[in-house]
Amino acid sequence: MRASSLATRLFLSATAWVVVILLITGIVLSSVYRDATERAFDRRLNLYLRTLIAEVATPDEPPDHQFQSLGEPLFELPLSGWYWQITRTDGEKPEPRASRSLWDKKLPKLEEQGAELTAAGIRLGYVEGPEGQNLRMVERPVDLGADGKFLVSVAGDATEIFDETRTFDYYLGGTFVALSIVLVLTTIFQVRFGLAPLKRISDSIADIRSGRAERLEGEFPVEIAPLARETNALIEANREIVERARTHVGNLAHAIKTPLSVIVNEAAAHAADPFATKVLEQADVMRDQVAHHLERARIAARPTIIGTVTEVAPAIEALRRTMEKIHRHRGIAIAIKADPSAKFRGERQDLEEMAGNLVDNACKWAASEVFIEVLVEPPVEAGASPMLRIIVDDDGRGLSAAEQAQVSQRGQRLDESKPGSGLGLSIVIDLAALYGGSLSLGGAPTGGLRAELVLPGV
Repeated sequence: MRASSLATRLFLSATAWVVVILLITGIVLSSVYRDATERAFDRRLNLYLRTLIAEVATPDEPPDHQFQSLGEPLFELPLSGWYWQITRTDGEKPEPRASRSLWDKKLPKLEEQGAELTAAGIRLGYVEGPEGQNLRMVERPVDLGADGKFLVSVAGDATEIFDETRTFDYYLGGTFVALSIVLVLTTIFQVRFGLAPLKRISDSIADIRSGRAERLEGEFPVEIAPLARETNALIEANREIVERARTHVGNLAHAIKTPLSVIVNEAAAHAADPFATKVLEQADVMRDQVAHHLERARIAARPTIIGTVTEVAPAIEALRRTMEKIHRHRGIAIAIKADPSAKFRGERQDLEEMAGNLVDNACKWAASEVFIEVLVEPPVEAGASPMLRIIVDDDGRGLSAAEQAQVSQRGQRLDESKPGSGLGLSIVIDLAALYGGSLSLGGAPTGGLRAELVLPGV
């Protein structure tokens, strides 16, 4: 997984948890504050209720002085939302006594709405009052013995509770939004800087693949240092394996070539013998096959080396000079148009082997000239590497589609008069595939064959 992907997932996960925790905390705090506000409101109602009950319990006080000790002007203001009412509940039921604010209205009874008595002997609940007001009401039945039974009710405007809770929710929401922003920014900071070492390792590995570095360098946190050490150890182990493979291939090549040379020499000494002629023929086949498979073993090990980069233009120019000398008897002119920034992600000898086979074939079949073009194509998508395109054209007779398929096969030759074993294009195809590239054949603008080699660039 790339570090950026891990950082995104960590950030989204942390953000989701922050949102969920703050949401739950906000709901809990809002509920707690609403309950606290409601309890404070109920204490106020109970204070008025106890005062009224005391007034009811002292009926000897003059009527004009009764219920004057509440000290709440809202009880005098018509339809203010604050009301009290005293209703007689025994056999004698005169009109209930009520606050002036109730005007000619009556308060409903909580008992009729199913409210149960609490342990303190009161009922609490919300009711709809005059003018459709939402009221918080407390009522208590009072038994004064011979003086009668009463139901004392006090109601207050519940808008105070709702407004207080709503205001608290607004402030709480604003505070939590600001807190969420701070926490998200803190999370971003922690994720970015906490995963920075992983990003540095990712960039360093990319440098190793592109040839700009050979190992992970620098200091890493304690948690990441083992990863860096193991990565460096893996790179070194890979290099050692490749070197051992090369050594074994070289030893095998030397061990096989010597017996073959002895066989060829002995057979050549009896050239007139048909059996010796057959031995020479099969020895040549064996030599070609051995060369081919040894070459495959050698090139299979090379692309496993990490971090090798080759400048293409100098390699192609050196190849041109070599081929002009080899084919000077035919007077072949080789022209080059190479992008100076072109780089091959691989070893120079592999590039020379692939391009050399193509140029050599072009020189063998060309009438008078060969044209080599080196292009660098930008990556097709973000994060991808550029591609290197090497095009070799000749002005020979060209090949049909069937002939192009035939020459791509191992050991196939169209003209036995031309020198070679028929393994060149097969080796190019195998080596290009090991690097993740390809070889295609087609018609050249000059009338001959076009060989187009695509390889990974830098």
